[in-house]
Amino acid sequence: MADSFNEEILEDAPLSTGADVEMTETAGDEGTTNANGSELPFAEAGPEDPPTPRTSFVQYLSTPIVTLLIGSGDSETVLMAHQGLLSQSPYFAEQCAEFTDDGSPRTLELPGEDVDAVGSFLEFLYTGDYFPKKLPGQRALEKDPSIPEVDMSGEQLLRHAKVYTLAEKFKLPQLKNLASSKIHCVNSTAKGEIAYARYVYQHTSQDDRSIRAPVANFWATRSHTLRAEAEDEFRNLCLEFPQFGYDVLTRVLDEKLKRERNEKMHPGPSSARKRPRHSSTTA
Repeated sequence: MADSFNEEILEDAPLSTGADVEMTETAGDEGTTNANGSELPFAEAGPEDPPTPRTSFVQYLSTPIVTLLIGSGDSETVLMAHQGLLSQSPYFAEQCAEFTDDGSPRTLELPGEDVDAVGSFLEFLYTGDYFPKKLPGQRALEKDPSIPEVDMSGEQLLRHAKVYTLAEKFKLPQLKNLASSKIHCVNSTAKGEIAYARYVYQHTSQDDRSIRAPVANFWATRSHTLRAEAEDEFRNLCLEFPQFGYDVLTRVLDEKLKRERNEKMHPGPSSARKRPRHSSTTA
């Protein structure tokens, strides 16, 4: 099941994937500036981009350390980052602006965030990417023995989806685009896609078409073959998130209407079947 299903996914779409209705990736690579127009430290400028003053990495590392408290209670994790890099995010720039220079602790609490997603966010700020990286010229991610070849549970899809929603909150469109492009590289299964679709419809706004549309397109063009793999999960998802069911149905009906219009514009040979003619026998 996994081999044929995954070959279908990798060939046809990205969201992790697509099909007759092609799912388009939102943007393959990160950009050169963040939402407030300042330059990210490791982003490469395009050939036509005008030169902008570059802050050296040493200058970023010379800024104060900010303590980030991720999670809460016994599961709280302490991470640290340089304020200069952290402020590349407008979300953190606003909070860091409230710090004083009187020696008070520079601490920010993120009780509801996923520590791995925050770690990927910080890795992006420091290096311009996060693990696993995309292989140049391929729809694939670098290999790691700890990561299964096939995402059976949706864990890998969710990893990048959480980075995507975190980048949305922290207002870093380049990181959103990067996370979205990595989602398209994951080799998953029907049940993995269900877990991913549930997260997307639970944690993204209805107006966010860049990540929701590929999910709906995927299930609209594959649900007839995938229900055997995860029929109960698919039904429960439709009941849990009616918008998901509506989006899938809309795309199914749109595709049906499109085919009917094409048939009217380009009618083919009559497909009516004649009554079978029985041969007669002579004595």
